[in-house]
Amino acid sequence: MSNVNTHGSNNSDSPLVVIAIGGNSLIKDREHMSVLDQYRAAGETSRHIAPIVKSGYRVVVTHGNGPQVGFILLRSEIAKDLLHQVPLANCVADTQGAIGLQIAQSLKNEFLLSGLDQNVVAIVTQVVVDESDPSFAEPSKPIGPFMTEEEARQHARDDGWAIGEDSGRGWRRLVPSPEPLEIVELSTIRTLLDSGALVVAAGGGGIPVIYKPDGTLRPRPAVIDKDASSCLLASELGASIFVISTDVDKVALNFGTSQQVEIDSMNIEECRQYLDAGHFAPGSMKPKIESALKFLERGGKEVIITQPHNLRGALDGIYGTHIVP
Repeated sequence: MSNVNTHGSNNSDSPLVVIAIGGNSLIKDREHMSVLDQYRAAGETSRHIAPIVKSGYRVVVTHGNGPQVGFILLRSEIAKDLLHQVPLANCVADTQGAIGLQIAQSLKNEFLLSGLDQNVVAIVTQVVVDESDPSFAEPSKPIGPFMTEEEARQHARDDGWAIGEDSGRGWRRLVPSPEPLEIVELSTIRTLLDSGALVVAAGGGGIPVIYKPDGTLRPRPAVIDKDASSCLLASELGASIFVISTDVDKVALNFGTSQQVEIDSMNIEECRQYLDAGHFAPGSMKPKIESALKFLERGGKEVIITQPHNLRGALDGIYGTHIVP
């Protein structure tokens, strides 16, 4: 680990950590969903990221946006008789900007208060997908607030929503979630990292785009899984560690049952066995585990899954679930 650097982590030899923050982690409960509440949650998470940078790590932060995209779409539905509706790709871009601002500003303030001269930049990021990806015909990505089954079925009837039950936590709207293939702004993110900046990128999994035959880009209506895009970004940047910040301290087997057992560490082989045995719920822990495996198979050194307040200690091996090759 590098020594503390009062001018920020601009040593390209310092280990690179990609930290993926869940969109749900910015919303604590139904009583704390306002923009101000999300700002406060981003500030709390930033207080746990700042010590990592001060310790000498280079850091890229990514984030989810499922609830926030759902809020924009719901507002758009309510106002459809007064204003044009907002395309899904634009919702992703809007939330990238808004959440990126919250995280970048919170981090910059933390660095300022601790006397660290560290640049922070949030970059609107496009991610290439395949137009023929099967998810466009079978929406599966939960977005927006949780609902009762009755509320969800009413939206399905009245608004044509695809709906589904989300890992035992309630019902939500479902949208397409294609596989990420390429980070369009990858070279720019590298340049910013090389300049010593902390970069916030690939928010909400990135804005889904496709290449047209002439090489131009066009948006597509979808929300890419942020863990999948974060894994791709971490691999392409050659990150040593991929951290998935979520709402549990550790990954667990038999989650939510009397036989629940938390896991401190596991290797690829053990992880795949647990995955195949159905221990990780779709739409919840399963995509995180799948992304962890991909990152390690692509040459990554370690994946850590834990809550935001455990981030610093997790890098020292104290907290979280650690997955290694």
